[in-house]
Amino acid sequence: MIQIRKSDERGYADHGWLKSFHSFSFANYYDPKFMGWGNLRVINEDRIEPEKGFGDHGHRDMEIISYVLSGELAHQDSMGNIKGIPPGDVQRMSAGTGVVHSEFNHATGQQTHFLQIWIEPKFTGVKPGYEQKTIPLQEKQGKLRLVASLNGEAESVKINADAKLYAGLFDGDQKATLYINPQRKAYVHLIKGSLEVNGQNLHAGDALMLAEEECINVSHGKDAEVLVFDLAP
Repeated sequence: MIQIRKSDERGYADHGWLKSFHSFSFANYYDPKFMGWGNLRVINEDRIEPEKGFGDHGHRDMEIISYVLSGELAHQDSMGNIKGIPPGDVQRMSAGTGVVHSEFNHATGQQTHFLQIWIEPKFTGVKPGYEQKTIPLQEKQGKLRLVASLNGEAESVKINADAKLYAGLFDGDQKATLYINPQRKAYVHLIKGSLEVNGQNLHAGDALMLAEEECINVSHGKDAEVLVFDLAP
């Protein structure tokens, strides 16, 4: 089963300093048909204006991943982490029993563009945690590179969730196949460019929701950047 989620069908919020597309129901956007997929709960595509951001706010029992596309995201939290997250880095925050953090764009004249991803945890009530890694571009070129996983395998960030997240860059004749358990779910989110996935043509912001599929075939990319989620059913 494959369902296309078109970019222009997503929820949208314009707060002036923040413009955000919501793949799933979030804040004031509610659609009972799109409450999440498997244990994937949120994909927000956010653009933060210069010298603006999210002030201190709390989370608990959620795995939160930030994937920066352009600009830089400044992160500070109650665990004592003060970090800058540039493009190419994957940041994971395990909210666990509770954490307070803020996210800002301190740049002058430059917008920060990033994806905020929430995945439901495998275990609740764990100690909050933080991890950040740089994933070189060449490791994503023409392949699906594992960037987050339950066990932190293949030098991915370690998440407290029954999920794997892959990132890839595809152009021209580059192609890749990812085999998945058909009893699980998968989600493909195209960040930019165009790409063919399992026979479906996707453009920037489009997504595929997959169930009972044995593999994900990626090909015919044009300046494409894509995220692929292997998810609990």
